[in-house]
Amino acid sequence: MENRAERQVIKTQVLVLGGGAGGIGAAISAAREGAETILVDRQGFLGGNMTIGLPLLAFLDAQGRQVTRGLPQEIVDRLIELGGAFGHRECPLHNSTTVIDPNLMKIVIFEKIKQYGVRPLLHCEIVGTTVENGELKSVIVKGKGKEIEIFADVFVDATGDGDVAYLAGAEYEKGQYANGETQPPTLMFTLGGFKLEKFMDFLEEHPEELKHGSSMKIRPGYTAQFLRASENHVFVGLKNTVSKLRKEGKCPIERDTIIYINLPKEGYIALNCIRILNFDGTKIEELSRGEIESYLQILPLINMLKENVPGFENAYLSSIAPFLGIRETRRILGKQMIREEAAVHGVIPEDTIALGSYIIDIHSGSGDSTMIKSLAGPYGITYGATISKDVKRLMLSGRCISVDPVVFGSSRVMPTCMAVGEGVGIGAAMAAQQNIAPEDVDVQAIRQKLRQYGAILSLEDGCVVR
Repeated sequence: MENRAERQVIKTQVLVLGGGAGGIGAAISAAREGAETILVDRQGFLGGNMTIGLPLLAFLDAQGRQVTRGLPQEIVDRLIELGGAFGHRECPLHNSTTVIDPNLMKIVIFEKIKQYGVRPLLHCEIVGTTVENGELKSVIVKGKGKEIEIFADVFVDATGDGDVAYLAGAEYEKGQYANGETQPPTLMFTLGGFKLEKFMDFLEEHPEELKHGSSMKIRPGYTAQFLRASENHVFVGLKNTVSKLRKEGKCPIERDTIIYINLPKEGYIALNCIRILNFDGTKIEELSRGEIESYLQILPLINMLKENVPGFENAYLSSIAPFLGIRETRRILGKQMIREEAAVHGVIPEDTIALGSYIIDIHSGSGDSTMIKSLAGPYGITYGATISKDVKRLMLSGRCISVDPVVFGSSRVMPTCMAVGEGVGIGAAMAAQQNIAPEDVDVQAIRQKLRQYGAILSLEDGCVVR
C-alpha cells in the first residue's frame, strides 16, 4: 500500500505562526523588509479576532492622542476607502473606538499579504517543533493529511496561545497571580434588524442603564447622546435589566452587562456578551465545551433582548463567528517583561517598539464582573518583551508577549498587537538577513524603520489630538 504520510520539508527566512492581528503585523512587516516570509494559520482566512465583529480599540489614548499608527493605520485607511470603517472616535470607556466591517477586513488582509509578498499556508495546524540545544530549528504543521516541516532563520509565535513556544519548551505564565484565573472567552454573533434610534430613545428615558458597577470606573460623557451622535460606537450597559432578568431566571449569560458593536452597515450589530466561566483555552476538551455552551446561549439571549429591550423587537440572527474569541491563555516569558507599575506610570523606554494605551480591562474568569482601570497615557512595549528568554530564534507577537497579567488586560487589544507585530517583523527580517540572533539586532535601527512607516513610539512622534 502506498505510504501517503511522507513529510514535506521547506525553508524560509521568517516563519510566522498565527494569522491574527499580531501575526498579520509581523508577517507583512517582515516581507516588506524583503525577507522571505511564510504565514501559517489554521483557518481558511486571515485576521483572527479582527474578523468576528469586534472593534479596534484604543488607537487613541485617554487624552485623545493617536498613539498607534503605522501598519494598523494603513489597514484602517483601506477599510475607510471601502466603506468598512468610520475612522477613530474618542470614547469615555474605551479611549477610542474604530468599528469595522469584519468581512471587508478579511479582504483587506488578503490584499495586503499579496501586496507585500507574504506566502500563506492556510488550513494548517501546528503539531510539533524540533529544538536542539535550546535552539528552535523547525516547526511541523499538518493539513489535509500531509505534514510539512518548516525550517526558518527566525520564528514568530503569534498563535495567541503561545502554542509554538509551549511545544518548544519555553517558560510561560497563565492567569492572574492571585488565583490563576484566565479571562473568559466569548462567541461573537451578529444581529440584523436592530433599530438603533428606538434603542437610543430607550436609553435617554433610562440613563441608569448606562451606569456601571464600582469595578468599572469610566470618564464622564458616556451617555445616550454620545452614543447617538455617531455610528462609530460600542455600547456597554443594561446592567439593571440584566440584573432583574437574572433574578427572574430569564438571563442566559454569565455577565452583568450587554455589549454590542455598531457595525458599518445599517441595522447590524455584533454582540460580545457570552461568557464561559472557569475555562482553559489551552485544552481541546475545554474548547469543545466552550463552543457548545456558547452556541446554546445565543437563541435564549436573542429572545431575552427581543422581549425586554426596545429596538431589539425585530432583531434576527445574521451570523455566528467561526471560532470562540479567546481572551487569555499563556503569556510567554521574554528577555524583558512589561509590568503593571510601568504601564500605570506611562514608562516609555528607549527600546520601545510599540505603545499601549488601552484601559486595563480584566473580565472575571469565575463571575459576571469586569474590572476596568483607566491609564492616563501610553506606555512602551519593548523589543525584549517579544523575544523568548530561553528558546533561541523564537520571537513573540500578539497577546502572548511577555507582560504581567494586569498589563495583559491592556496589551491584548488588536491595534496594539498589530503594532507590536510590525516591530517584531522588522526585527525578525533584520536578524534573518544579517544572520544574527533576534536579540542582537540593533533596536534603534528597528525604531528608525518603524518611524519611516509612520509608527508612533513616543509622545513626541506626532501624537495628534483628534
